[in-house]
Amino acid sequence: MHHPKIVELRSRCDRSCRARWPWLAVAQLVCALIVGAAGAAAAQNDAAALAPHASPALAPHADETVASVAKLPLEQQVKWLRNAAQTGALEQMDDATLVALFESFDPLTVPRYIEEGPNGYPSYEFTMLRQERIRGVWPRRPDHMLVRLTREPLRIYGRWLPGGPHVGQEIIYDESRRADEMYGHLGGIFNIMPLWTSINGALARSQSNHRVRDLGTEFIAQQFLDEGKKFANAGITRPAQIDVRNVDGVRVIAFTYETPTGQPEYYAKKEVLGLDLRHPYFRMAESYANDGEIFERIVFQTITPKTFDDMAFDPKNPEYRF
Repeated sequence: MHHPKIVELRSRCDRSCRARWPWLAVAQLVCALIVGAAGAAAAQNDAAALAPHASPALAPHADETVASVAKLPLEQQVKWLRNAAQTGALEQMDDATLVALFESFDPLTVPRYIEEGPNGYPSYEFTMLRQERIRGVWPRRPDHMLVRLTREPLRIYGRWLPGGPHVGQEIIYDESRRADEMYGHLGGIFNIMPLWTSINGALARSQSNHRVRDLGTEFIAQQFLDEGKKFANAGITRPAQIDVRNVDGVRVIAFTYETPTGQPEYYAKKEVLGLDLRHPYFRMAESYANDGEIFERIVFQTITPKTFDDMAFDPKNPEYRF
């Protein structure tokens, strides 16, 4: 590609040289010097413009970085991946580089990265979108939820937010009080009286195929590791597809896994998992049945570490509507 200023200078120099044949040699020398200086200045300007956006992990060239990382042993790849995520280097890579990088990894690098975690936080709050096919019916709109969760003991508060079909519902689960039951109420204008119900009962299963204890990023990470062992036993060591997606405003690297037999041997016939570019947990999970129809989609919109006092898991909290 020719720099516009260089083309203009060359054009001027050519006209000058043709008009002044006696000075041809001198003019050619001057033109060459001007062109060289302009080219050097342009290269410096281009480098300066790119510098604020360049990541040290990409220097000197993205393809060279990918090639060098691919040669690292497994443990070093995991360490490199964790550092690249924590420093923000992964986020700065373009889509093509991200795909090439993850395609070059040892098949065990991502599972080991997820396994070493952390896959969540001891105490955190998140908002999520969740759609599940219940008794063959796919909901027209996803549930929109706010969840507060802390561990040791496991305590969960969940509220269904506006925009979803079950707005107004609330639940509280505290394994230190009743490990097999949760306390909750339905939403709507009647605000039905809250009650205790089994976490495995018909009421709980009427809206989800999962238990309340399955809420959180840790469950999806563990499911990925468990299914991964089955994949390995079946000879599936790599995803069928790796691509970059924008999930509810968050950029992720997505892995698509397809199983040879599907359900019931595997959780799903096809799984799509969107890995966060800063943390070893998944932002998105999609599961497809043997007939190719989606039966579950989970998206974590926000994930924020927080500490909570006891009132966060108390129905008497004035913020709640129990």
